Parts: sequence; structure tokens; C-alpha cells
Amino acid sequence: MAVNESEIYYVRESKMGDWISNSKLPKIVHSAKSLVKKLAINGLVADVELLAYLVNPGSRNLELNDLVERRLGIAPSSGDLFSQFDPRSAAWIYSLQKELANEIESKGMSDLYTHLEQPTLLLLAQMELLGIAVDQPKLTKLSDHFTKIVSEETKMAYQEAGHEFNVGSPKQLQVVLFDELKLPKTKKIKTGYTTDAESLEWLALKTKHPLLKHLLRIRETSKLMTTIDGLISSVAQDGRIHTSFQQTVAATGRLSSTEPNLQNIPIRTEEGRKIRDCFVAQKPFLDLMTADYSQIEMRIMAHLSDDKALIEAFESGEDLHSTVASQVFGVKPADVDAEMRRTIKAMSYGLAYGLSSFGLSQTLDIDPAAASELMAKYFERFGGIREYLKTVVVKARENGYTQTIMGRRRYLPDLNHENRQRREIAERAALNAPIQGSAADIIKIAMLKVDEQMKLAKLKSRLLLQVHDELILEVAPGEQERLTELVKNQMSAAYKLNVPLDVNIGVGKSWDLAAH
Repeated sequence: MAVNESEIYYVRESKMGDWISNSKLPKIVHSAKSLVKKLAINGLVADVELLAYLVNPGSRNLELNDLVERRLGIAPSSGDLFSQFDPRSAAWIYSLQKELANEIESKGMSDLYTHLEQPTLLLLAQMELLGIAVDQPKLTKLSDHFTKIVSEETKMAYQEAGHEFNVGSPKQLQVVLFDELKLPKTKKIKTGYTTDAESLEWLALKTKHPLLKHLLRIRETSKLMTTIDGLISSVAQDGRIHTSFQQTVAATGRLSSTEPNLQNIPIRTEEGRKIRDCFVAQKPFLDLMTADYSQIEMRIMAHLSDDKALIEAFESGEDLHSTVASQVFGVKPADVDAEMRRTIKAMSYGLAYGLSSFGLSQTLDIDPAAASELMAKYFERFGGIREYLKTVVVKARENGYTQTIMGRRRYLPDLNHENRQRREIAERAALNAPIQGSAADIIKIAMLKVDEQMKLAKLKSRLLLQVHDELILEVAPGEQERLTELVKNQMSAAYKLNVPLDVNIGVGKSWDLAAH
């Protein structure tokens, strides 16, 4: 234990428990979440890993030894210098906290750390310990179901090819597709021609050859099998999966999860939803509840751009994409068809990722000139968005970083790079970071508010997961009505935008059945 940079004390293990649990004794640590879970630390003042992440969210080196060498100039001189038992590490953590906290303050992010990121860390530790229950027999049955599909699709692929071959071998696929069947060549790569999923989809659309349908089904189902195998191996003795939330990985501030990754479970396909159906409420809890924001990135776009037409579209309460489409295409909302809506939806979301007219033409499979004309019409009606998209890149280039609504920074040095490709990648990041990062800020605020109010109301229901900006809760008997109101109120009031935050809530016996 260090009390400053030069005073280090050994504390008897028998005395550590009292010190760790005493909230009046401040603690500075590295990688706090794992310590909070293992030791139930109270009185956490700072986590230098989290501070270092906020200072430079693009950094991939947040281990203690990397920070000490990079920030304090102390290089390792022996194999065990940075051992977790090295007493000097306590002093280094103390020094790192002082330096990083000063930098955080100078960049105006002290509140972001104190009131958002550190409380989120503590909540994530709580959520990881809780985990989420799964129906193990159903998972196993589903694994068998997918194995059977792959086997059947593989046999049909053999029939279409006229012989057996390794459907998982790119080399053998190239021979079958391009040499034997003489299908159009895909993108040239070092080992021949690409046979990735995107290329197979392109070939399927272009040629309609039945073999491609089977190959794509095999690819899709094999991915689901891998996901299920990962879930089955992750079930703990309590019948629950305890994922690890990653708070210091995404440069935008979004959370991710590992061991297992719960964000890679597909939700748009019927087969993918069958996996979500295996996540269930565990007795004595009755149901799962899901809650997420409707079109949050577009709402943040409206807020940041202050585009009056987009704000009015949200305030109308009508379907956003149909309302926008009616204005762009100059038709009544009732006359907007599915294709018009799809076009506008693709454009609206794509703009936040730096979508060009050429990119739009590729997405919609239309002529580049038509895509360019469409974008011109869009910006003619929503000029505030156009000006915002221009300004945000200019400001980021001047400052060297972007900011979210909570002041979170993302540094983009490549905005001034001489290489055009690297510069354009940074420009797309500059467009997206304030929107995606602000969405991350808002969902974290919502998580904290929901958890706080649940505890104040003495509810037994509990927050389990945050996946893709969706909250998943376990509902205790007799609490569904109160919990629904509490979650909706807290999430909709998490941050005051100049458009309403709309919250969708669903309840069901499983994660899939709770989807709304």
C-alpha cells in the first residue's frame, strides 16, 4: 500500500479486509472492476486504467507496465519488475493517478469520469456477478438442430457441385465455383479470388446458382453453431452466463462484452432469435424485460445538427423514415412505399458514417448519378444536417479530436495525414464518434439512473445486461408494472435533447419473447 510516491507499507493480510471494506479510506487501483468483484472494495477514488482510457481512448496499451513506462518513464529492467507483488507498483499507481487526474481535469472530463465512467464501472461489476440464466437443455437441442442443418445443406451442396468437397476450404471453393462451374470471378486476392460471405452473396444475386444458397446457409448456420458452443461452455454452476463487459476498448465509449460476446448474437434472422430464446428468467424471477431507445442515433443527429425539419419530424410522432421520405420525394406520407422508406433509412443512418453518393449507390444498387441526385434532394430539405456534417470534420481537424454531449474526446491525428485513405477513414470516424459516443453516454446515464431508482424503491428486480444499447432486466414477482414505469421514466429523462427520447419496453419469459 502506498500513501504517496515515496511511502510504501506492507499491510498484514489479516488487516486488509477492514481496510478494503472501509468506504472512508480512499483507494486508487489499476483495473478496478476485477478487484471490486473479487474483494468487494469500498471507497474507490480512481482506477488509473479507466483514467488512461479517457485520456486516450484509442490506446490499446492500458496494462500497468505499459502505463508506467509510457507515462512515468520507468522501463522494466527485470522479468519480475512489474509483478503484481512488487511493492513499487503501489507507488506507481499513486503517481499515475495524480498525473492522469490532472490531465482529465485540464481536458474538462472530470465530471465524465467521476459521475459517469467510474459509477458505470461499479455497476458493471455488479451486473457481471449477477449474470443471466440460460435454458441449457434448449441450448443443447438448438446446437443439435444447427448441426443437422449444416449436414443437410452440405449434402445438397455436393449434389449441386456434382461431387464432394470441403465447403470450408476457400481453395476448394475457388475450384468448384470458378474452374468447374465457370461463375463470374470475384475480387482478386493473393490466393486467387475471394469466397467470403459478401462475395458469395454477390454471386448468388448475379447468377442465381442454387449451390450458392446452400453455401451461404452453411456459413450462416456454422456461425450460429460457434456462438452456441461458446455459450454452452460459458454456463457457470449457477446456471447463468457471466459475461465480461469491456469499458476501455471501443474508442467511442461504447461497451462491448467478451467471454462470451453477447453482442454477436444475430437478431434479424429467425434462427438467430432462437439463440436469444435460450436466455431466460430464473426462479424466483418471472420474466425478462428489455428496454431500448428508438432511433437514438438519429435523435442525437437532430440534437447536434439542430436541423429544424428533422426535429419537426420527430416531434410529429409519426414514423420517422416515412416522414422524411415524404419530404425528400415530395409525396404525402400515406403515399410513401416500402422502397422509399428503405432508401431514406439507409441514407439517414449512412450519413453518420460518412456515406458518399457512391456508397449509397452500392447500398441501394442504383446508378451513382441517381444516388447523387437523391442526396442533393435530402440535403435540400435537411440543410442543417449538411452543415453539421461539414462543420464537425472541420472542427475535429482544427482541434485534433471530436467530443460527445458529455465532453468525451476521441483523438483523430490522421485527419491531417498526407495519405488520402487514412485521412478519409479519420474523417468518417469524426462524423460518427460524436453520435455513437453520445449514444454511449446516454445509455450509461440511463443504466445508472435505473439501477439507483430500483434500489431506492427497494425493488427486487435487477439489471443484468447492456447489449447494443439495450437494457435487459430480470423482473421479480409483482413488480412488472412498477418496473416498466420506472425504467421508461428514467431512460426517457436520462439526457435532455432537443427531441424526445423514445423508449421501447418488452416483457417475456425469454430474451427473444421480451423483444419489442
